[in-house]
Amino acid sequence: MSVFTDETRERAREIIARYPADRSRSALLPLLHLVQAEEGYVSPAGVAFCAEVLGLNKAQVGAVATFYTMYKRKPTGDFLVSVCTNTMCNVLGGQEVYDTLAEHLGVGHDETTADGTITLEHAECLAACDYGPVMTVNYDFFDGVDASTAVGVVDELRAGGRPMPTRGARLCTLKEMAVQLAGFADERDGAVADGGPGEPTLRGLRLAQQHGVSVPGFDPNTPIRSKAEADKAAAEAKAEAAKPAPVEASAAPVKGGDGASAKVPAETSPPAPRDAQKAAAAGVAANEPAGDRKPAGDATGAQERNLTEAKAGTDADGAGPADANETGAQK
Repeated sequence: MSVFTDETRERAREIIARYPADRSRSALLPLLHLVQAEEGYVSPAGVAFCAEVLGLNKAQVGAVATFYTMYKRKPTGDFLVSVCTNTMCNVLGGQEVYDTLAEHLGVGHDETTADGTITLEHAECLAACDYGPVMTVNYDFFDGVDASTAVGVVDELRAGGRPMPTRGARLCTLKEMAVQLAGFADERDGAVADGGPGEPTLRGLRLAQQHGVSVPGFDPNTPIRSKAEADKAAAEAKAEAAKPAPVEASAAPVKGGDGASAKVPAETSPPAPRDAQKAAAAGVAANEPAGDRKPAGDATGAQERNLTEAKAGTDADGAGPADANETGAQK
């Protein structure tokens, strides 16, 4: 089992301290990035480490680690090359880019080259449809690629180079990227850069400006409230919502069923929160959720009874399933 460094343990404590004491399990996502930053993937030792520092069991940690594709469950190359093969990029040639890289590198989806440099994967969507076909290297974008430019990028990576992404800062390794995803600044020169939006992204804004389209009543000079002001406004709104509704009685009499006048009962205030909690608890107690021991759907006894009755009806009528269906339709 891998023993994590003191720096990783110190960073783990720093991550956990970002969250309230009774919400420490919310730190699980950045902690998984943290262990991936040290080992290059989320190993069984990494799962055990996260479970230990958060007071969870390994099954709970593993359930999260296997849900998100950004957490790798086996050793991954220094550079994760993801090629979008979803609808827009595929129409523009994304599948051809992926197939060419797979043949050139000699690997398939989620496989790593023999030198440990590149892991290739096809991605369902990289959220850059206006730049398709796109591929990312450790989540940094290379826009408008074709088979030739994609091969050029991976060859440069394997030769020890760092090709410049279309947008954003210079490339870093997957481990270095995981440190950033865990919430720590990258201190390397050129690790951070202002990547402005490309022209395809701004096309809608340009058209809106050209045709005078704007959001009704929108004032771009509206000041943004500070956190203290926002918290105060939220507290006031919460206090206002907690006030009991006024009790109003109907003054106008209505006719009852016997023709006599009757008064509409006065409206009552909503039940107190504790009464609502008691009602919810009673409902839960009366409707026990199904556990693993109980199959979904009808109970076994009901299923067997239905099958027996159906078989008995078929034998009595002397009709097969097709005849029974036809009889049922006629009825």
